[in-house]
Amino acid sequence: MSTPRALPESLANRAFTVAEARRYGEGPSRMRRADLRRPVHGVRVLRDREIGLVECIALVLRPDQRFSHTTAACLWGAPVPRANRDATSVHVATVGTTSLMRRPGVTAHRATDDDTAALDGLPLSAPARVWAECATLLDLRALVVLGDHLVGRAGLATTEDLARALRPRGHGVVLARAALEAVRPGSESPMETLIRLDVVDAGFPEPELNREVFDEGGTFLGRVDMCWPQLRIALEYDGDHHREREVFRHDQRRANGFAVNGWIVVHATAADAARPAVLFERLRQAFASRT
Repeated sequence: MSTPRALPESLANRAFTVAEARRYGEGPSRMRRADLRRPVHGVRVLRDREIGLVECIALVLRPDQRFSHTTAACLWGAPVPRANRDATSVHVATVGTTSLMRRPGVTAHRATDDDTAALDGLPLSAPARVWAECATLLDLRALVVLGDHLVGRAGLATTEDLARALRPRGHGVVLARAALEAVRPGSESPMETLIRLDVVDAGFPEPELNREVFDEGGTFLGRVDMCWPQLRIALEYDGDHHREREVFRHDQRRANGFAVNGWIVVHATAADAARPAVLFERLRQAFASRT
């Protein structure tokens, strides 16, 4: 069998439609060659190129369609549980009453709103709408993590935006309302959110998030993930990057500053998130020493 003719450079490194290829002079026989994949009807991509399904589906979206739910959340760069990040399945919402997208690998939805935004040329559900849509797919904790991200450092929405995105009734709205009560601006990572939820569920007061701490002379000591400033108790989540030598040295200098100024700093790791009993005991001891 002869080697397939090379595609034009403008088609070789991306997904393209059969109609596009035709405009470049590539006929039906070329579109049937074994070096091309057919991820979506009417779309081709070179077999040795790593092109995702989203990019392929984007070529066949109608003007009234957009990426939605967890697909849109991932495109916005928001944290989604691994179980909900399926590269072989894409969520597409159709706005209005026209026909839904019926293609392999597509989970189709009907949207009654027009909360569509654009990101890098792709039509997506707007961030607050994404959060409301994900209430039909995620559990409570994952939905709070998503909400914290959107209203936190990402700056993609406010808690008011999330509230406005909720419908009076429908699938997921009860869960979304419960999650909204727990969403807080200020959390800077999914693990910080999960530990905060665990701490509050264990009966501790709601902490302040990412507060800047100064000594009595106004010298900046650091910013803590969670704290109860009246008691001078802080809770820090130490991710894997804290094991790096320079980060470790910085942490030690910082810890000295907190210690000499009367702060108790309790440290948590991913292991504490999985089994928080020891963390809770350390926090109880800290609170007992200050009451």
